[in-house]
Amino acid sequence: MDLKNLMAQAQQMQQRAQQVEEALLKLTVTGSAGGGMVTVEVDGKGNVRKVRIEPSVVNPADIEMLEDLVTVATVDAQKKAAEAAQREMRALMGGLNLPFSLPF
Repeated sequence: MDLKNLMAQAQQMQQRAQQVEEALLKLTVTGSAGGGMVTVEVDGKGNVRKVRIEPSVVNPADIEMLEDLVTVATVDAQKKAAEAAQREMRALMGGLNLPFSLPF
């Protein structure tokens, strides 16, 4: 493989990586806990956009349970976002004929 071809592929990979970044920011992933009583929406990069809490789960005598539900829903959403990001990256980078393997 010549250097010119390798540079062209590197440029393609950079352009595709930018496309992935843009797509991930537009993506919305939802995580939940407590049977859907608490939901957290994140973008494809895992940044929290919205938290929804059903009023029935709010118990002033047990704030710790609500905190745990929010934490679990957030972790669930971020895990799903990471999986979606890996899928997007594989799909966009898979078409390149690289002389090495990618770490995802």
